[in-house]
Amino acid sequence: MSRYEEVQQALRAAPRSWLVTGAGGFIGSHLVQRLIELDQIVIGVDNFLTGHRRNLEMVQASLPAEQWARFELVEGDLRDLAVCRRVCTGVGLVLHQAALGSVPRSMSDPAATHDHNVTGFFRLLMAAREAGVGRLVYASSSSVYGDDPRIPKVESQIGIPLSPYAATKAINEVYARTFAQAYGLGSIGLRYFNVFGPRQDPEGAYAAVIPRWIAGCLSGEPIYVNGDGETSRDFCYIENVVQANLLAATASAPEAVNQVYNVAVGERTTLNELLRSIRKLLPQTPPAKIINRDFRAGDVAHSLADISKAREWLGYAPTHRLEQGLAEAMDWYRRHLG
Repeated sequence: MSRYEEVQQALRAAPRSWLVTGAGGFIGSHLVQRLIELDQIVIGVDNFLTGHRRNLEMVQASLPAEQWARFELVEGDLRDLAVCRRVCTGVGLVLHQAALGSVPRSMSDPAATHDHNVTGFFRLLMAAREAGVGRLVYASSSSVYGDDPRIPKVESQIGIPLSPYAATKAINEVYARTFAQAYGLGSIGLRYFNVFGPRQDPEGAYAAVIPRWIAGCLSGEPIYVNGDGETSRDFCYIENVVQANLLAATASAPEAVNQVYNVAVGERTTLNELLRSIRKLLPQTPPAKIINRDFRAGDVAHSLADISKAREWLGYAPTHRLEQGLAEAMDWYRRHLG
């Protein structure tokens, strides 16, 4: 039995109280769903600036009414300390996913990105400390590696952030370590690498590449590729991220806490290879028109994670590679993006 299977079995036997921030978001809604499926008691908070009520409606529709009754939604903004105090009261574990994402958005509006990602996180830390929360797991990002050219990315070696978004995530890691040192608030940071899966938003200027390209293939719209398509990413399916969060929240070894971990698969895929994989799963759609455009400011050319630390200290074992994740999610993409 894997470590993840053991954790799920233990949670079913002894339900706990959880807070999921950004509950209406792509990742947050998947965490809410898995926790409720495991009969946990869950509070979700979201200001719905980037999250969607429809994500939680999908979760509700997939669950029996008696399980859904274990979930409470609070509509509020983490920049409001009163909201943070309310949702942290009586909670044992926090999974913090709320953020104003997107590198391009942060380049055009750095003040808003800082306000949501740093001020909101700081006030959540304050409230969690006051409430005696047992563990806070927070979403960091592979963007903190910045201009460090080394591949694969190792947690102990980071460079200068290349965007305000990346800077906010690096600041979050510093604040988490500080609250651990000064106040004993245990936390774990998860540096996500290019997460994808059902419920990821394909719309708008800041949409992630996979749902945007699939939507383009299904609709016959042009596919825009930044640069020559030879830039590469470590694409990570949502199921791997859910696993990492639950493992981090329940890690019992003292040395595993107050650390940061890469959450990825440990495989590098170029954008051209990604597009070929998507086209292979959509053989009935007409060939898309490919348009290359300038590389985006603030982005890195290549990203690949070393996941050995998460394997060793958390028992993390990704179950889905890129092709498996795309295949599993394709029915959802067809139904919702077509």
